[in-house]
Amino acid sequence: MTVADSTRSPRKTLVVCGSAHALHDGFTDLLNVLYPLLQAQFALSYAAIGALKAVYSGAMASGQIPSGWLAGRLGGVHVLAFGTALIAVGYGIAGLTGSLYGVIAGLLLAGLGGSTQHPIASTLVAGAYQGLRSRTALGTYNFTGDLGKVVLPALFALVAAALGWRQAMLWYAAAEIVIVVPLAAIYFSSPPEVIHPVAPSAGGSGQARVLGWPPNAVFALMCAAGVLCCMPMAMPQSHLVAFCSDLGIPAAHGAAMMSVLLGCAFLSRQFWGVVADRIGGLRTVLAGSVCQITAMTGFLLTQNEAGLFAVSVAFGLEFSGIIPA
Repeated sequence: MTVADSTRSPRKTLVVCGSAHALHDGFTDLLNVLYPLLQAQFALSYAAIGALKAVYSGAMASGQIPSGWLAGRLGGVHVLAFGTALIAVGYGIAGLTGSLYGVIAGLLLAGLGGSTQHPIASTLVAGAYQGLRSRTALGTYNFTGDLGKVVLPALFALVAAALGWRQAMLWYAAAEIVIVVPLAAIYFSSPPEVIHPVAPSAGGSGQARVLGWPPNAVFALMCAAGVLCCMPMAMPQSHLVAFCSDLGIPAAHGAAMMSVLLGCAFLSRQFWGVVADRIGGLRTVLAGSVCQITAMTGFLLTQNEAGLFAVSVAFGLEFSGIIPA
């Protein structure tokens, strides 16, 4: 994978990648506002809404490994800029056509565009901040994503209420092009990115072990932790409001719980980055996983409003313990 070379300012790298992250994550989460609007307009069942979410998530998941491969050959910033533009194209198609098939095509393109974000931008940030500073920088980078999740869906809801969801999609598509592509052009126009190979250790031909474990085993465990992290992360975001309604708690209060959860997650990014700097990435992943298990168990054991607010706070604070590491 390519990294930003030494002639680029690490701060500029973080600003551009953080801006892209805020838009990508915000554009993904605003779909949770869009889906009920689509359900009302097209009389969709919950299964159909689930299928729409699967189109977007499946496209985003399937494009991440090819994005990394392309970044190694074409340059990470070029692929990231193209992916960001592709999101805007997808949202533009959905807004212009206004048809269900247009929405499906738009979600497919937007998902593929969104797949460029995490494998490329996180590598650029980690490459710009060498050593232990990279974990704090990655915590800041993830913090910008949560900022987008808090701000952009709320703005989308306001625009959609005033102008309709189609106009809101078009405005957001235009805003993404206007903001991100020029930033990438300004900060990363030259020189080209270069690949810095890791020199083999002089102590022997074998791979260095990580905490006494083979590197491939550690990598497999990290991938498993990522999968098992993202699954419970998505559950409260997708179902907390509906869960509150099932318990007789007003939907507005459920939405407030969601805001509290995301706000706490927003604040905890930097904290977990600092923790990773102090105790190491693997230990932070383990601690974050234990905290996440505890919080998810709290959702199962609590069914009153005060308790759910408390668990939402805890889950938000523990939300970010794995990704920065």
